[in-house]
Amino acid sequence: MFWLARSGMFWADIPEHDGSYQTVYSRFCKWRDNEILLRIFHALNEDAHYENLCIDGTSIKAHPHSAGAKGAVNSENNQFIGTSRGGKTTKIHAIVDALGNSVQFLLTGGKIYDAKVAIELLSRVKITGSNILADKTYGSEQIRGYITTQGAVYTIPPKNNLLNLWFCDFCTYKERHAVECFFNKMEAFRRVATRYNKLASAFFAFVLLAASRLLAK
Repeated sequence: MFWLARSGMFWADIPEHDGSYQTVYSRFCKWRDNEILLRIFHALNEDAHYENLCIDGTSIKAHPHSAGAKGAVNSENNQFIGTSRGGKTTKIHAIVDALGNSVQFLLTGGKIYDAKVAIELLSRVKITGSNILADKTYGSEQIRGYITTQGAVYTIPPKNNLLNLWFCDFCTYKERHAVECFFNKMEAFRRVATRYNKLASAFFAFVLLAASRLLAK
């Protein structure tokens, strides 16, 4: 599975010495559907440093092979494939700690604005006592208010066109590069850098595989 995530090859191209590709695919589907991959990911990141948490999103190009999931329930909207200026894309929203270790993920279509799902993503993590580092996109009053009510603080620079500006410690803000470096490492896995999967659950499983591989190093 790790080899496939890194190489981006087809299932049938799995080397023979790794066993039957049908067996590997069946095990992948079982671990995906039973959330075993999710449990492995959370077991590996249980020692994350919550002092500083960085949040951001990145768009992933959807390959033509990702289209065509059958049935109304499997429409592109339900499979988190959206049309944006870059074409068909899926967006990965992530929270990482100050060391660049992944903490939580959320998938949306590529046309979804980062700030729109920020509270939903933050609500999946206990942020009490944390400092949330994010760019200007996340500087809305609603997001900042949510962070404050959860007993956390934020380091988010205000937009220049606002009337009521708030203080931002730009020395601390520089640490936000951790999430950018994390996305750069994730895109070394070709099954993450380009979405080939029709089902969002399968693509998310490869995201978890790649993140778990980085955490295990």
